[in-house]
Amino acid sequence: MKLFAMTAAAVLMGSSAFAQTVGVSWSNFQEERWKTDEAAIVAALEAAGAKYVAADAQSSSSKQLSDIESLIAQGVDALIVLAQDSQSIGPAVQAAADEGIPVIAYDRLIEDASTFYLTFDNVEVGRMQARAVLAAQPKGNYVMIKGSPTDPNADFLRGGQQEVLQAAIDAGDITIVDEAYTDGWLPANAQRNMEQILTANDNNVDAVVASNDGTAGGVVAALTAQGMEGLPVSGQDGDHAALNRVAKGTQTVSVWKDARDLGTAAGEIAVALAGGADMSAIAGAQEWTSPAGTTLTARFLEPIPVTKDNLSLVVDAGWITQEALCQGVEAGPAPCN
Repeated sequence: MKLFAMTAAAVLMGSSAFAQTVGVSWSNFQEERWKTDEAAIVAALEAAGAKYVAADAQSSSSKQLSDIESLIAQGVDALIVLAQDSQSIGPAVQAAADEGIPVIAYDRLIEDASTFYLTFDNVEVGRMQARAVLAAQPKGNYVMIKGSPTDPNADFLRGGQQEVLQAAIDAGDITIVDEAYTDGWLPANAQRNMEQILTANDNNVDAVVASNDGTAGGVVAALTAQGMEGLPVSGQDGDHAALNRVAKGTQTVSVWKDARDLGTAAGEIAVALAGGADMSAIAGAQEWTSPAGTTLTARFLEPIPVTKDNLSLVVDAGWITQEALCQGVEAGPAPCN
């Protein structure tokens, strides 16, 4: 799909300067959570009198490059980029830098010191996923369904997961029988990978550490087809369908990264950087070195694991309605009981 440009009212900033324009390049706009991020970004920009324009790369790294070229040509004052491919995005970031346009690497790392990296602590997300699955299934055969191989977050998550599982692996309590990357984070790819892993292991699987809610949905579909629903499965993002699965007992945890907070922060930071603020002056900013050795300015938000024991949290926060959370749930955990 192609996002139509959305603009706030063109109001004057101060007494003489026109409103800033912030461009957002989405890697794909099909996943549920990005719509929440977008709404928060737009609200933050509107509050600052800034305008919003956006493009959807539709999971194509080459389209994302041309999208960013188009946004630069439209005269944006700052860019927020959700990278489809962290490596191939380089020329677009350089083009922005050549024009003096600040770039926020949104939720996914871009290995470029000129970018401001804004995300949640994804290594901790991986730890939270593994802790929840390990608590539910402390012994047995594990499968690791990873994210996209072109997204550095996939390996950050996998590293955090391994940290938690290593002691149980060393003790012989659990065995990782297989693992697979999920191209494009697409649920259909995760389902296909899980189906193949189940076949290869004669369904001898006891738990699955899946790296987000989309891949978890694919895993649960594969398990359900084999009559194995209810095995511990992790996820992240707080997708409504995933939270409903937690209430139903077919997903163990969704690590909630409140996209409203991330989107709001991105909008506010984009306006500040467009106005000439130094990256180091951004509230909560810190110097951070990537695994590849790139030193960036970054801000990390804190995630929250949501399980059957604290499902009321997302309802109380207005993230999901009780009706949506509890649809099809009978005698489930609070607030679905």
